[in-house]
Amino acid sequence: MMQIDFVSDIVCPWCAIGLASLEQALAQVGPEIGAVSLRFQPFELNPQMPPEGEEITQHLSRKYGRSREELAGAAQMIQQRAEGLGFPMRTANRTRIWNTFDGHRLLHWAGTVGEAEQKALKQALLLAYHRDGLNPADPAVLRAAAAEAGLDAAEAAAVIDDPQRYAAEVRQEQALWQQAGIHSVPAVVINRQYLVSGGQPPEVFAQALRQAAGAAAA
Repeated sequence: MMQIDFVSDIVCPWCAIGLASLEQALAQVGPEIGAVSLRFQPFELNPQMPPEGEEITQHLSRKYGRSREELAGAAQMIQQRAEGLGFPMRTANRTRIWNTFDGHRLLHWAGTVGEAEQKALKQALLLAYHRDGLNPADPAVLRAAAAEAGLDAAEAAAVIDDPQRYAAEVRQEQALWQQAGIHSVPAVVINRQYLVSGGQPPEVFAQALRQAAGAAAA
């Protein structure tokens, strides 16, 4: 079985694009490569972000040194890329950037339930932020995403309400991926050997998947 680790953050627009692109590639090459195990791994773009978050234009301007006009143009391009892949991104709704650690804790728990459940939660959280502009650190938003993913409501609430649940595990996973050289996301790691960085087009992911499958068969 091919193993794919999707290292990403909830508030990263290129991660939403990368996932949509990877899914299209998997649909194209699925019969060629066989069974796939897809796991979502944590990465925080802004681990020091306070609970109140920050206005997104100010944050991005300070972080990347770009003007408001440049950021607006980039946001339009990103939204067009996402929509071209079938992801309904609405960059105008993303007015703030938020801390995502609790979301990663919840995703880790979902992964212990099952891969399908973790993927459904990941998609629900990406939509909540990038389409609806909701705060992925808000317990109510996290509970709603868990419900949309079909996860047990009581168990999800128990994880959300206890800041220590899976905190050590998430920090350990983040450290492991950083030690492996992952310093930007999305990062798609195939069979722990092949890395595809960024929100690449589906054909790039498809080529990498075929190469990895061929190498494994050899």
